[in-house]
Amino acid sequence: MSHPPPLKAGERAFNLLLLLFSVGVFYEAYRISGFDLPNSAGAFPLLLGAIMIVTMVSILLGQRHHPRPAAGGVLGEWRQFLATHFPLPVVLFSLLAVGYLLALPALGFIAATALFLLVAQLCLRRGHWLSAVLVTVLITAVIYALFTLLFQVYLP
Repeated sequence: MSHPPPLKAGERAFNLLLLLFSVGVFYEAYRISGFDLPNSAGAFPLLLGAIMIVTMVSILLGQRHHPRPAAGGVLGEWRQFLATHFPLPVVLFSLLAVGYLLALPALGFIAATALFLLVAQLCLRRGHWLSAVLVTVLITAVIYALFTLLFQVYLP
């Protein structure tokens, strides 16, 4: 008899979160129109929510016989999960994206986008100022031209 492979760090917790998300999708789909008609606005999202719930329950039941990851307890598993899924560059760019979203209302779209692109380019190019500035100016100009000239949208 073959032994199932051990779970990866955080796998079971992630699947539980996906199950909760699936229940939330199903609930929101029900709120759209309930169970009125098979062709109502909420019928397809209800079906997808139900499929997601059944799938996640099936996955979780299938994982119940898998051994826990060899990480040295819950704290070790947490450390292994963070190291695997949240390396420093991912965390830094996530914080940069949050900073961009917070800067949008204060600086406006063009200035916040230019600042975000400049900082991102400096991080990616490891301090090569000239190429970072050139790429930032070029991309910001293209974005501005696309939205104002082609799409005729006012950018705040």
